[in-house]
Amino acid sequence: MELDLFFEELWKQYALKTPSAQKVKSLFEAEGNTVFNDHIAIRTFSDPRVGIDILSKPFIAMGYEVKGEYYFKAKKLFAKHFEHKNDPNAPKIFISELLLEEFSVELQETIQNILNHVDQELFTQDNLILKGRVWSTPSFKTYQKLLEESEYAAWMYVNGFCSNHFTVDVNKLKTFDNLTQVNEFLKKNLFKMNVSGGEIKGSSSQLLEQSSILADTTDVKFVENVKKVTSCYYEFSFRYMNNEGAIFNGFIADSADKIFESTDMQLQDS
Repeated sequence: MELDLFFEELWKQYALKTPSAQKVKSLFEAEGNTVFNDHIAIRTFSDPRVGIDILSKPFIAMGYEVKGEYYFKAKKLFAKHFEHKNDPNAPKIFISELLLEEFSVELQETIQNILNHVDQELFTQDNLILKGRVWSTPSFKTYQKLLEESEYAAWMYVNGFCSNHFTVDVNKLKTFDNLTQVNEFLKKNLFKMNVSGGEIKGSSSQLLEQSSILADTTDVKFVENVKKVTSCYYEFSFRYMNNEGAIFNGFIADSADKIFESTDMQLQDS
Protein backbone atom coordinates (compact mmCIF):
# COMPACT_ATOMS: atom_id res chain seq x y z
CA MET A 1 0.00 0.00 0.00
CA GLU A 2 1.22 3.52 -0.76
CA LEU A 3 2.36 5.59 2.20
CA ASP A 4 -0.34 8.28 1.92
CA LEU A 5 -3.12 5.70 1.53
CA PHE A 6 -1.82 3.73 4.51
CA PHE A 7 -1.83 6.83 6.72
CA GLU A 8 -5.27 7.84 5.46
CA GLU A 9 -6.63 4.46 6.52
CA LEU A 10 -4.88 4.69 9.90
CA TRP A 11 -6.41 8.15 10.46
CA LYS A 12 -9.86 6.99 9.34
CA GLN A 13 -9.87 4.14 11.87
CA TYR A 14 -8.33 6.32 14.57
CA ALA A 15 -10.90 9.12 14.07
CA LEU A 16 -13.76 6.64 14.45
CA LYS A 17 -12.35 5.56 17.82
CA THR A 18 -11.34 9.11 18.77
CA PRO A 19 -14.03 11.66 17.81
CA SER A 20 -12.28 14.27 19.97
CA ALA A 21 -9.32 14.21 17.57
CA GLN A 22 -11.49 15.09 14.59
CA LYS A 23 -13.15 17.87 16.61
CA VAL A 24 -9.77 19.34 17.58
CA LYS A 25 -8.46 19.10 14.03
CA SER A 26 -11.57 20.89 12.73
CA LEU A 27 -11.17 23.63 15.35
CA PHE A 28 -7.56 24.23 14.29
CA GLU A 29 -8.61 24.34 10.64
CA ALA A 30 -11.39 26.79 11.43
CA GLU A 31 -8.68 29.08 12.87
CA GLY A 32 -6.90 29.02 9.51
CA ASN A 33 -4.40 26.23 10.15
CA THR A 34 -3.36 23.23 8.11
CA VAL A 35 -2.80 20.37 10.54
CA PHE A 36 0.36 18.32 10.02
CA ASN A 37 1.12 15.11 11.89
CA ASP A 38 4.34 14.90 13.90
CA HIS A 39 4.13 11.20 14.76
CA ILE A 40 1.85 8.21 15.08
CA ALA A 41 2.10 5.92 18.11
CA ILE A 42 1.32 2.21 18.16
CA ARG A 43 1.16 -0.25 21.05
CA THR A 44 1.83 -3.99 21.10
CA PHE A 45 3.23 -6.89 23.14
CA SER A 46 6.81 -8.23 23.10
CA ASP A 47 5.57 -11.61 21.87
CA PRO A 48 7.64 -12.39 18.72
CA ARG A 49 4.45 -12.85 16.69
CA VAL A 50 3.34 -9.25 17.21
CA GLY A 51 6.37 -7.34 18.53
CA ILE A 52 7.91 -4.12 17.23
CA ASP A 53 9.83 -5.95 14.50
CA ILE A 54 6.54 -7.31 13.14
CA LEU A 55 4.46 -4.13 13.30
CA SER A 56 7.27 -2.04 11.80
CA LYS A 57 7.53 -4.19 8.66
CA PRO A 58 5.05 -2.24 6.49
CA PHE A 59 6.67 1.06 7.48
CA ILE A 60 10.17 -0.23 6.68
CA ALA A 61 8.84 -1.47 3.33
CA MET A 62 7.58 2.07 2.68
CA GLY A 63 10.96 3.66 3.37
CA TYR A 64 11.25 4.01 7.15
CA GLU A 65 14.27 3.21 9.31
CA VAL A 66 14.97 3.01 13.06
CA LYS A 67 16.20 6.28 14.57
CA GLY A 68 15.89 5.80 18.32
CA GLU A 69 15.29 3.26 21.11
CA TYR A 70 13.70 3.87 24.52
CA TYR A 71 13.14 1.90 27.72
CA PHE A 72 10.45 2.71 30.27
CA LYS A 73 11.41 1.01 33.53
CA ALA A 74 8.29 1.79 35.59
CA LYS A 75 5.84 0.74 32.90
CA LYS A 76 8.06 -2.11 31.65
CA LEU A 77 8.01 -0.99 28.04
CA PHE A 78 10.50 -0.86 25.20
CA ALA A 79 10.02 1.37 22.16
CA LYS A 80 11.60 2.36 18.86
CA HIS A 81 10.94 5.38 16.72
CA PHE A 82 11.22 5.36 12.95
CA GLU A 83 11.71 8.12 10.39
CA HIS A 84 11.31 8.07 6.62
CA LYS A 85 14.64 7.91 4.78
CA ASN A 86 13.71 10.32 2.00
CA ASP A 87 10.65 12.29 3.10
CA PRO A 88 11.34 14.60 6.09
CA ASN A 89 7.65 15.59 6.12
CA ALA A 90 6.43 12.03 6.61
CA PRO A 91 5.23 11.51 10.20
CA LYS A 92 7.53 9.70 12.56
CA ILE A 93 6.37 6.29 13.81
CA PHE A 94 6.67 5.40 17.51
CA ILE A 95 6.05 1.72 18.36
CA SER A 96 6.15 0.48 21.94
CA GLU A 97 5.81 -3.03 23.29
CA LEU A 98 4.95 -4.37 26.73
CA LEU A 99 7.88 -6.45 28.03
CA LEU A 100 5.89 -9.55 28.98
CA GLU A 101 8.84 -11.30 30.59
CA GLU A 102 8.97 -8.59 33.28
CA PHE A 103 5.43 -9.38 34.48
CA SER A 104 3.87 -12.19 36.46
CA VAL A 105 3.56 -15.67 34.99
CA GLU A 106 -0.21 -15.19 35.16
CA LEU A 107 -0.13 -12.08 32.95
CA GLN A 108 2.28 -13.73 30.51
CA GLU A 109 0.06 -16.80 30.21
CA THR A 110 -3.04 -14.65 29.78
CA ILE A 111 -1.54 -12.73 26.85
CA GLN A 112 -0.07 -15.85 25.27
CA ASN A 113 -3.44 -17.59 25.54
CA ILE A 114 -5.18 -14.61 23.90
CA LEU A 115 -2.70 -14.64 21.00
CA ASN A 116 -2.74 -18.45 20.70
CA HIS A 117 -6.49 -18.40 19.97
CA VAL A 118 -6.11 -16.06 16.99
CA ASP A 119 -5.75 -17.29 13.41
CA GLN A 120 -1.94 -17.21 13.28
CA GLU A 121 -2.05 -16.25 9.61
CA LEU A 122 -3.24 -12.79 10.67
CA PHE A 123 0.07 -12.09 12.38
CA THR A 124 1.95 -12.50 9.09
CA GLN A 125 -0.08 -9.89 7.22
CA ASP A 126 1.50 -6.51 6.50
CA ASN A 127 -1.66 -4.64 7.46
CA LEU A 128 -1.94 -6.13 10.96
CA ILE A 129 -1.90 -2.61 12.42
CA LEU A 130 -5.19 -1.97 10.58
CA LYS A 131 -6.90 -5.07 11.97
CA GLY A 132 -7.95 -3.77 15.40
CA ARG A 133 -8.81 -6.38 18.02
CA VAL A 134 -8.26 -9.68 16.24
CA TRP A 135 -9.13 -11.90 19.21
CA SER A 136 -12.55 -12.82 20.54
CA THR A 137 -14.89 -10.67 22.65
CA PRO A 138 -12.96 -9.63 25.77
CA SER A 139 -13.89 -10.65 29.28
CA PHE A 140 -14.31 -7.83 31.78
CA LYS A 141 -12.91 -10.12 34.47
CA THR A 142 -9.73 -10.61 32.41
CA TYR A 143 -9.58 -6.88 31.66
CA GLN A 144 -9.71 -6.06 35.39
CA LYS A 145 -7.07 -8.67 36.18
CA LEU A 146 -4.71 -7.24 33.57
CA LEU A 147 -5.44 -3.74 34.84
CA GLU A 148 -4.08 -4.69 38.27
CA GLU A 149 -0.63 -5.18 36.73
CA SER A 150 -0.61 -2.98 33.65
CA GLU A 151 -3.00 -0.36 32.30
CA TYR A 152 -1.18 -0.77 28.98
CA ALA A 153 -1.92 -4.52 28.85
CA ALA A 154 -5.58 -3.97 29.69
CA TRP A 155 -5.86 -1.26 27.04
CA MET A 156 -4.30 -3.52 24.38
CA TYR A 157 -6.62 -6.37 25.32
CA VAL A 158 -9.67 -4.22 24.61
CA ASN A 159 -8.44 -2.08 21.70
CA GLY A 160 -6.10 -4.37 19.80
CA PHE A 161 -3.94 -3.14 16.93
CA CYS A 162 -4.50 0.49 15.96
CA SER A 163 -2.99 3.96 16.16
CA ASN A 164 -2.93 4.74 19.86
CA HIS A 165 -2.54 8.42 19.04
CA PHE A 166 -1.77 10.88 16.29
CA THR A 167 0.17 14.04 17.12
CA VAL A 168 -0.31 17.60 15.93
CA ASP A 169 2.92 19.29 14.79
CA VAL A 170 2.48 22.57 16.68
CA ASN A 171 5.52 24.08 14.93
CA LYS A 172 3.52 24.11 11.69
CA LEU A 173 0.35 25.72 13.07
CA LYS A 174 0.04 29.27 11.73
CA THR A 175 -2.09 30.81 14.49
CA PHE A 176 -0.27 29.38 17.53
CA ASP A 177 3.28 30.23 18.58
CA ASN A 178 3.81 27.65 21.29
CA LEU A 179 2.33 24.72 23.17
CA THR A 180 0.98 26.87 26.02
CA GLN A 181 -1.25 28.74 23.55
CA VAL A 182 -2.47 25.43 22.11
CA ASN A 183 -3.30 24.07 25.56
CA GLU A 184 -5.22 27.21 26.51
CA PHE A 185 -7.18 26.97 23.25
CA LEU A 186 -8.04 23.33 23.96
CA LYS A 187 -9.17 24.07 27.52
CA LYS A 188 -11.23 27.02 26.30
CA ASN A 189 -12.99 24.53 24.05
CA LEU A 190 -13.60 22.24 27.06
CA PHE A 191 -11.10 19.50 26.32
CA LYS A 192 -9.59 17.86 29.39
CA MET A 193 -5.79 17.76 29.45
CA ASN A 194 -3.54 15.00 30.71
CA VAL A 195 -1.86 16.73 33.68
CA SER A 196 0.20 13.73 34.84
CA GLY A 197 3.75 15.04 35.16
CA GLY A 198 2.50 18.54 34.35
CA GLU A 199 0.31 19.85 31.57
CA ILE A 200 3.42 20.24 29.40
CA LYS A 201 5.87 17.36 29.47
CA GLY A 202 9.46 18.18 28.55
CA SER A 203 11.09 21.58 28.09
CA SER A 204 12.95 23.81 25.65
CA SER A 205 16.23 22.60 27.14
CA GLN A 206 15.24 19.04 26.24
CA LEU A 207 14.27 20.31 22.77
CA LEU A 208 10.78 18.79 22.95
CA GLU A 209 7.54 19.77 24.66
CA GLN A 210 4.46 17.55 24.55
CA SER A 211 0.90 17.66 25.82
CA SER A 212 -2.24 15.63 25.19
CA ILE A 213 -5.93 15.57 25.86
CA LEU A 214 -7.30 12.59 27.75
CA ALA A 215 -8.39 9.59 25.72
CA ASP A 216 -11.97 9.30 24.58
CA THR A 217 -14.09 6.69 26.30
CA THR A 218 -16.30 4.26 24.45
CA ASP A 219 -18.79 1.52 25.26
CA VAL A 220 -17.14 -1.87 24.87
CA LYS A 221 -19.10 -5.10 24.71
CA PHE A 222 -17.52 -7.55 27.11
CA VAL A 223 -18.61 -11.16 27.54
CA GLU A 224 -20.31 -10.21 30.82
CA ASN A 225 -21.84 -6.83 29.89
CA VAL A 226 -21.14 -3.43 28.31
CA LYS A 227 -18.61 -1.18 30.05
CA LYS A 228 -17.13 2.21 29.23
CA VAL A 229 -13.34 2.18 28.77
CA THR A 230 -10.73 4.40 27.12
CA SER A 231 -9.90 4.27 23.43
CA CYS A 232 -7.34 6.68 21.92
CA TYR A 233 -6.19 10.28 22.37
CA TYR A 234 -4.70 13.27 20.52
CA GLU A 235 -1.22 14.59 21.29
CA PHE A 236 0.50 17.93 20.54
CA SER A 237 4.24 18.44 20.17
CA PHE A 238 6.53 21.45 19.85
CA ARG A 239 10.13 20.84 18.81
CA TYR A 240 13.20 23.07 19.20
CA MET A 241 16.41 23.37 17.20
CA ASN A 242 19.62 21.81 18.49
CA ASN A 243 23.04 23.48 18.53
CA GLU A 244 23.55 22.53 14.88
CA GLY A 245 20.41 24.39 13.85
CA ALA A 246 18.41 21.24 13.10
CA ILE A 247 15.01 20.39 14.57
CA PHE A 248 15.20 17.70 17.26
CA ASN A 249 13.35 14.63 15.96
CA GLY A 250 13.74 12.25 18.87
CA PHE A 251 11.66 11.58 21.98
CA ILE A 252 12.17 12.03 25.73
CA ALA A 253 11.48 8.83 27.68
CA ASP A 254 10.32 10.59 30.86
CA SER A 255 7.83 12.69 28.88
CA ALA A 256 6.53 9.76 26.86
CA ASP A 257 6.08 7.84 30.11
CA LYS A 258 3.53 10.43 31.28
CA ILE A 259 1.89 10.75 27.85
CA PHE A 260 1.13 7.01 28.01
CA GLU A 261 -1.16 7.77 30.95
CA SER A 262 -3.62 9.61 28.69
CA THR A 263 -5.51 6.30 28.38
CA ASP A 264 -5.68 5.71 32.14
CA MET A 265 -9.31 5.49 33.27
CA GLN A 266 -8.29 6.85 36.68
CA LEU A 267 -7.34 10.20 35.09
CA GLN A 268 -10.79 10.39 33.52
CA ASP A 269 -12.33 10.51 36.98
CA SER A 270 -9.84 12.93 38.56
